[in-house]
This record gives sequence, C-alpha cells and structure tokens, in this order.
Amino acid sequence: MGQQPNLLAPEQSPQHRFGYTLRELRQVRRLSLRGLADKAFMSHSKLQKWENGDRSPKDRAEVELIDSLLRAGGILVDLWERIGPAVSAPSRVSVSVPHVSEASVGLATAASQQAASDHEGIFVPARLRDGSVVFVALDRRAMLRGGLGIGATAALGVGTPAVADSAMPGLARPARSAAAYSDTPVEHLQRARRLLIDNDNLLGPRHAIEAALEHIEAIKDLRRDSKGVDRHALMELQTQYAEFTAWLYQDLGNFESAQFWLDRAFQWSHTVGDGDLTSYVMARKAQLAGETRDLVDVVDLAEAAQRMARPRSRLAAVARTYESYGHALRGESTDSERAIDDVRNSLDRVSGDTTPWGVWLTEQYVEVHRAQGLEVLGKHAEAAEVFTSAIKSLPDGYHRDRGVYLARAAVAHAGAGSPEQAAAVGLQALTVARDTGSGRIVRELARLDKSLIPWQRQAEVADFRTHFDAVLAHES
Repeated sequence: MGQQPNLLAPEQSPQHRFGYTLRELRQVRRLSLRGLADKAFMSHSKLQKWENGDRSPKDRAEVELIDSLLRAGGILVDLWERIGPAVSAPSRVSVSVPHVSEASVGLATAASQQAASDHEGIFVPARLRDGSVVFVALDRRAMLRGGLGIGATAALGVGTPAVADSAMPGLARPARSAAAYSDTPVEHLQRARRLLIDNDNLLGPRHAIEAALEHIEAIKDLRRDSKGVDRHALMELQTQYAEFTAWLYQDLGNFESAQFWLDRAFQWSHTVGDGDLTSYVMARKAQLAGETRDLVDVVDLAEAAQRMARPRSRLAAVARTYESYGHALRGESTDSERAIDDVRNSLDRVSGDTTPWGVWLTEQYVEVHRAQGLEVLGKHAEAAEVFTSAIKSLPDGYHRDRGVYLARAAVAHAGAGSPEQAAAVGLQALTVARDTGSGRIVRELARLDKSLIPWQRQAEVADFRTHFDAVLAHES
C-alpha cells in the first residue's frame, strides 16, 4: 500500500504552500508522482518530500524544470522564492541580484508588452533608479491573487503555449510509435535538432527551448519500447538534445538551468559510452564556467576535458581554447596567450578530425576567444581590433553570434577610449539583441552602458544609451 500524502495547511508556512500547490498542479495535469519524477529525471522520494512539506527544494533549476513540465507559468518558482529569506525591493519589479544576474532573460521592448503577451513570469532587463541595469523577474503574484484558484489557473493553461494535453481531461495522450514516422524516429529527430540549431542562431533561443524539451520527452517515450541498437541510438540522441538545451539556456543567461542540463548530458554520455561526446560536454562545462567568470573551476574543467579527449584531437583544442580564457580571467597573461597560440597552431592538424563535435572551431572562432581574453586582460585596443577582424570573416547565418561579438567589441572600444565607435557598434549589437532575445548580448550591453557614463553627453553615446534604455523595464 502506497504512503498516504500529508495533509498540508497551505497557510502554515511557505514550504507547505509550495508542497500543496505542487500536488494540486500535478493532479490537475493528471500525472502520478512517479510519472512526474520520470519526466523530470528526478527521484520519486525527493518529489514526495517536496509535496509533503518535509523538505524544500535547494536547486532553482529543478524548480524551474518542474514548473515547466506542469506548465505552471512560474507559479512554483514564485512560491519557492518565498521559502527563503525575503528580499526587499522598493519597486513593483522583483530584483534578483544587485548587478547583471545570470537568470533567464527575454528581451522586450517594454515590460508591459511582455506581461500582456506572456504569463510565464520571465526575467527582463530593467533600469533601477540609481541607473544600474539588472535582470528582474516580472511579478507573478497577480496570478495568485485573482478570483481563480491555482488548480483552475493551471487547468485553463495560463502561460501555456499548448494545452492540448488538458483540453480533454478524460483522454490520455497515446504512446509514441516508431511506425508513425516515414523514416526512423532517430533520423526524424536528428533532422529536427539540426533545424533547431540553425534557427537558434538566426532567431535566438526562446523559440527553440520548448521544442528541445518536448523532443527529449518524445525520445524518452520511444526508448520505452525500443531495444538494442535502436535504444542505444535514442539514448545518444537524448544526450545530444540535453547538451543543446543547456546551450539554449546559457544563451538566455539562465546559467542554473544550463548547468542542470549539462549535468544531465554528462551523465547520459557515460551511459552511451561515447568518449568524444563525454569530453565535449566536459569542455562545454568549462565554457559555461568561463561565462559565469568562475575563477576556481574554469581552468580545471578545461584541463579535465583535455585529459578525456583523444590526444591532438579537435576536442582537445576546443578545451584548450576555454582554458586560455580561464587563464585570462585569472590574470595569467602568459599562460592565456600560450594556450591560444597552441590552438591556432593546431587548426590545420585537427581539420581532418572526423568527430561531429566542435566543427565550428575555425580561425575566426579562435580569434574571437583571443580577443575576449585580451579584453579581460585590459588590452582593449588590441582586443577591439581582433574582434572587428573576426566579425568581418563570420559566415552568413551567424546572426546571434555576430551580435555577441559586436557587443564585446563595443566594450573593448569603450575600454580603449573610443566612445563614439563603441556606441555605434553597440547599436548594431542592440539590433541583434532585439531580434534574438540573447541574454549574453544584453549582459555585454549593460557593461557597455556603464562604461560609457563618462561620455554620456556626447551625441553618439547619448543615442546608444537612449535606445538601450528603451528596451529595459524600469523601477517605479
């Protein structure tokens, strides 16, 4: 006989409110506790403790994942935030941290437009009264204060792009069948992944995340009835989708979710037994550590990836690239330059490597990372020159990546004392940020905005800062 759920008093504590709401949402979605645990790749006992109010979640990424699977529109995240110490904020926006945060960001022309079209409680860049730019969470509390109960809100699909699963409560979705595909399921989903990758660079990550998550679920459904070679191929594809999902969250600026999916990809790559894939995911962990400016882990992770990679392989060079940036973050100029030179000298050798991973390791990619290291080391003029040259050589279709590099080049121009050029390049990057919603671009532009304050009366600088300010929410 299964364990009976605790009778919770939602008003007793924020922890009980979270557990009560989680249980009600799960039941509205007609999911068993074990079924939800399987979808989230989490343990049944952990979710049971959350629902019973015995333990509160420690990892924001896990709460966001459960919120997404239950299509809760951010309600669970909001309740989880109330469990810890309250963060006071004088305004109607919920400020996550006192600087540019590493949370998911959806770039909007105005917070009111975003709130009207998207009930998910996403993060947006905002200007505080002191002039600083932060990422803030749009207030979701109105969803809890309205006349609808939490269960009714979920049943109506608030914040849910697709509500087909709940439109007919008595009808369960049929299991996926391999026979439904004109080719093999693996080939179908491989093509879908390639298409999502291409669209990501043109349109940004927001449009691809939901599809990537749905495809992971589809692969998991198919694995249940697969055996042998087919099951192994599906597991490998599931790992590839997990790594891609991590990248999408990374570009949004949601580093916790990116880390969550990289951890999943790393675990699953061992299940697959693909050494190249495992070393690639480890290299990606080093890259993410560099993005978060983790001075402790970035070099160690990159060195670990090199040890795992085949000697003198492309993946070893990819990891060495991220190691170079890690040394720059630590102020180790000689080590950084030596590492990037090693990568540049290896490009001809690794070009014939047959691994599908890291195929974007080109001269332009390496030069961009060299410029990134130079900028961190304070060699702004040289960094700006290298960025400019590399951007001109980028292939067509790298729209979002071009925007990231333009934003970083603009920061380098400002550091080199060229405010007019910095502002002009910053406006170009802002256009790409509007197109793609890339949190990485917004973070760089926030750095640029601050660095241009000494020249704020100059016409070009004022123009950039006015246009950048227009895409931000503002503290009341």
